Amino acid sequence: MNKPSPIHQSGNALNEAAREAMLEAGEQWTGMREAVFTQLARHEQPVSAYDIADELTTSRGKRVAPNSVYRILDLFVAHNVAVRIESSRAYVASTHPGLRHDCVFLVCEECGGVAHIDDDEMSRSIQALALRVGFQPHRPVLEIRGVCEDCA
Repeated sequence: MNKPSPIHQSGNALNEAAREAMLEAGEQWTGMREAVFTQLARHEQPVSAYDIADELTTSRGKRVAPNSVYRILDLFVAHNVAVRIESSRAYVASTHPGLRHDCVFLVCEECGGVAHIDDDEMSRSIQALALRVGFQPHRPVLEIRGVCEDCA
C-alpha cells in the first residue's frame, strides 16, 4: 500500500522547511545557502548552478562563483533539500525538504518543465529489483522524458 503523498510546500513555507531540514541535519543555514535556495525555489523548471550564480551575481552586485553554488547544491541534494535532474544536469527545489523518498520525475522535452510523482510502492519494487541482482542502490533517480499535457 502506498503511503500518503507528502505535503508539497511553496513560498516562505518551503524556504522555512528547507532551513529546518538543514539545521536538523546538523548543517548551518548561512546567508549564501539561503540565497541559493531562494533562487532555486523561484524556478519552476530545472536550473543549473551557472544560472543561479549569474542571478546571484546580478542581484548582489558582486561575482558569485558557480563552484560555490555547486557545493551548496550538492549539500542540498545530500539532505533532500534539492534534487538533481540527472538528464538535464540541473536542479529543482524539493517541495518536501528533508523527507527521504524516491520520486519519479516527468521531464517535458518541449518546455523543460518537471513534475514529479511520489509512489513508494514503485520505489520499493525498483530497489528490490536492484537488490535481487546484488546491486546496492543508494539513491534511485527515476526520470521519464516526454511531453507534458500543456505542450502535447
